[in-house]
Amino acid sequence: MGDSLSAGYGINVTNGWVALLGKRLSAEGYGYQIINASVSGETSRGGKVRLPALLKNHQPDLVIIELGANDGLRGLPVAQMRNNLADMIVAAQASKAKVLLIGMQIPPNYGTQYTSAFTNTFQELATTYRVKLVPFLLEKVALDATLMQGDNLHPNERGQPLLLDTVWPQLKSLLKH
Repeated sequence: MGDSLSAGYGINVTNGWVALLGKRLSAEGYGYQIINASVSGETSRGGKVRLPALLKNHQPDLVIIELGANDGLRGLPVAQMRNNLADMIVAAQASKAKVLLIGMQIPPNYGTQYTSAFTNTFQELATTYRVKLVPFLLEKVALDATLMQGDNLHPNERGQPLLLDTVWPQLKSLLKH
C-alpha cells in the first residue's frame, strides 16, 4: 500500500523499488508474491478505504504501508493521518498479516511544529502497534539531485535500488523462507 513513490511514478514501473523487491525475493529463494496496491496521489485516507477489500481478496502474510507523503504535502491534519495509518495497521494485524511501516519526511516550509509532528508520527505508530519501521524511505536519495526526477520529489530509475536497500533490512527480518 503506497503512493507514487511505490507506484513507480515517472519511471518504467518494472524498474521501481517494489518490482525490484519482487526480483530480490525470488533471487533469494523467498516464495512471496508481490501485490503492488500503490496509487499515485494516494493519501492515508484513500489507503484506509481501499485496504479492507485488498486484505479480504489477497489475505497477505505481510503488508507494507508507505503512505502519508501526500497528506503532508497537502497540509492535512497530522492527527487525521495518524488515525488513518493506525486503522490500517490494526486492520492488517487483525487479518494476521505482519506490518512494515515506511516513514516519510516533508520539507521544512510547513513549519517546525507540523514537520516534527508529521515525522514523529511514524515512530509513534511503530512503537504503539509494535511494527517494524523504515524511518525515511528517501534517506539515501533525497539530497542527491542525480537520483531524483526533475520535480525533486520522486526518485529516478537510478535511485530505485537505493529505496529497496533502505527498506530491505527491516523487511528481511519479517520474511520466512
